[in-house]
Amino acid sequence: MAGPGHIPEATVARLPLYLRALDEVAPSGQATVSSEELADLSGVNAAKVRKDLSYLGTYGTRGVGYELDYLTFEISRALGLANTWPVVVCGLGNLGRALANHTGFTEAGFPVAAAVDTDPDKIGTTIDGVPVFAPAELGSVVDEFAIAIGVIAAPATAAQGVADALVSAGVKSIMSFAPTVLVVPDDVELRAVDLATELQILGFHLHRSNENTGT
Repeated sequence: MAGPGHIPEATVARLPLYLRALDEVAPSGQATVSSEELADLSGVNAAKVRKDLSYLGTYGTRGVGYELDYLTFEISRALGLANTWPVVVCGLGNLGRALANHTGFTEAGFPVAAAVDTDPDKIGTTIDGVPVFAPAELGSVVDEFAIAIGVIAAPATAAQGVADALVSAGVKSIMSFAPTVLVVPDDVELRAVDLATELQILGFHLHRSNENTGT
């Protein structure tokens, strides 16, 4: 029987979906939620929901479901959301500024504490409540704000240098929006979000769909 311990990467990727589903259900005041209800709200099948939650040691009650508050707590704990993980955004172009100003990060436990940019007109200012520093100050920024996660929103040509600087400053978790492959040490967790690639994948599926319908 599965239980708390190693959680497969695919399951980890679905846990935020379940947490969001629980947040949607919570205002109704209901005390429990079924795997079928979670499945409908999360876009997966109920058997997969039950399997995923079993990795947390949570098994629900047949005919009743899962206690909503307890399940929310267990998923939040598994995702580390009992803690607050300060973020630094590196690159304050249009995307970087949008990320720095995204209030949902703070609500989820990932406040944007600082930003780094090469633009002298931005350095030393506060933009949308976020203080902006020069790249040379990154090490002190990481220490001062106890930065846990670095977000790279710099151009592709500068992204590897930014990643290297974050690693040198002691940041162990990096999310990159730069459309390029980055190399980091094995002990650094890197998540790459290439928006152009995701759009191309959607385009592929649209093309296939049009072919199948003859349009």
